Amino acid sequence: MAEGNNLVGVDIGSSSIKVCHLKDGRKGLELTRLGFAELPPQTIVDGHVMNSGAVIESLGRIFQDKKIKSKDVAMSVSGQSVIIRKITVPMMTPDELAEQIQWEAEQHIPFDIKDVHIDYEVLRRRPEAGQMDLLLVAAKRDEIQDYAQLARAAKLRPQVVDIDAFTIQNVFEFSRGLAPDQTFALINVGASLSTLNIIARGVSTFTRDIANGGNFITDEIRKRLSISLEQAEALKCGRADAGPPPPQLAQIMEGVVDSIAGEIQRSLDFFVATSGEAEIARIFLTGGTAKLPLLAQAIERRARSPVEVFSPLERIGVDPSSVDPVALAALGPQLAVALGLSMRKDREKRS
Repeated sequence: MAEGNNLVGVDIGSSSIKVCHLKDGRKGLELTRLGFAELPPQTIVDGHVMNSGAVIESLGRIFQDKKIKSKDVAMSVSGQSVIIRKITVPMMTPDELAEQIQWEAEQHIPFDIKDVHIDYEVLRRRPEAGQMDLLLVAAKRDEIQDYAQLARAAKLRPQVVDIDAFTIQNVFEFSRGLAPDQTFALINVGASLSTLNIIARGVSTFTRDIANGGNFITDEIRKRLSISLEQAEALKCGRADAGPPPPQLAQIMEGVVDSIAGEIQRSLDFFVATSGEAEIARIFLTGGTAKLPLLAQAIERRARSPVEVFSPLERIGVDPSSVDPVALAALGPQLAVALGLSMRKDREKRS
């Protein structure tokens, strides 16, 4: 259950920071503040912050420039510091589960239990079998503390640390609901990481982070054409300042995008082969790299399932007096994590 005010969603990605603030308006949720800042290359590598000064400075500038008064923020982590497992345990009361969860986690988490924060959610109770299914999440304490310290250094108050895959699921559920009779995939393709979350019968059933994203495409263009990273990024995005595209660009991009789609396909095939769930009926893409039409086409061809680019703003209103429509249109699917974070409230209880 959630009540109170919406937190400010702060998504610190490997290439940029996205900040969103939602408020409950007369017609539902409304985006009232939007901030964005590019980060210098190598600021965050494999989820580890290498240049904390750049992150702190960018956060402070966004909150000041966009006049974001609330300092209570929700943040997220992903990648190698996070382990997500669906586990089955004997039926027990909420109090018994709270006492037992550390022991259960030790059986499934490949980290020292003292080094991680543990959380869980009951997915399904099956009294006829005397069992219940849980979603178990573990995140490394030092990674969470690093991100929280960045926020504090920027004079913010971190209240919640979430997981990227679940923030996107929250936005999707708000917009479309979670069909109880369908299996589908949500894939967030960022700069350096692609996050896969498969929803079956209304609950998250399988998650995986794939260490590939838009930067992989940019880097291949840079290497194959012997140009700067900035030029390669401009060519990838089809920006006007890139000049006329070289004839071999399409072939390079198709090859790299097919490689990313192949990794996604292997994860989907593994799920279908091992889960006992239905075939994947549909795939929804978000993230900055989702804006490349070649990617959706390659995934659809590889996975043999229809692919749709999901706009996280489709059921969220926008305050035109405080949100720049040009910036909003340019960011689009990149805002999924930040919007999902801003759906979190400053007073929440475990249901």
